[in-house]
Amino acid sequence: MRSAQLNVYRHDRDTRALITLAGEIDLATAPLLCSALTTCVHDGIRTVDVDLTAVTFCDVSGLNAFLALSQLATDAGTVLQLHYPPRTLARIMEIVGACFLLHELHELHATTQDAGPGQPGRASV
Repeated sequence: MRSAQLNVYRHDRDTRALITLAGEIDLATAPLLCSALTTCVHDGIRTVDVDLTAVTFCDVSGLNAFLALSQLATDAGTVLQLHYPPRTLARIMEIVGACFLLHELHELHATTQDAGPGQPGRASV
C-alpha cells in the first residue's frame, strides 16, 4: 500500500501567511497540516490563506483538521481562509455546513449549482 504524501509551503508577508498544500490530506498527513497552521498562529500570523489548488484528495481527517484549526485560529484572533478546494471537498464542506471556511463562496456555488447531474462542474459525493 502506497503512503500518502503532502507537501506544505509557507510564504509570509508581514502578519499574513500563504500556505500552499500539494498532495493528499488524510489520516497520515493531517498532522503535518495541523503543525504548519498551528505554527502560523503561534508565530503571530493574523491571516492564514490556504491554497488547495494542488490537493488531489482530502478525507474526513483533513476536514476535521480544518475545522479544529479554524477554532484555534478564531480563539487566537487569526483568520483562516481556504482557497480553491477540489470540487469534491467543496461539496462535502457545503453538505456539512463548513462553507464558512471557504474564501471564494461564489465559485463554490457556481460549480455545484450551475451544472446539471453528470455534467462537468457538478460535484457528486
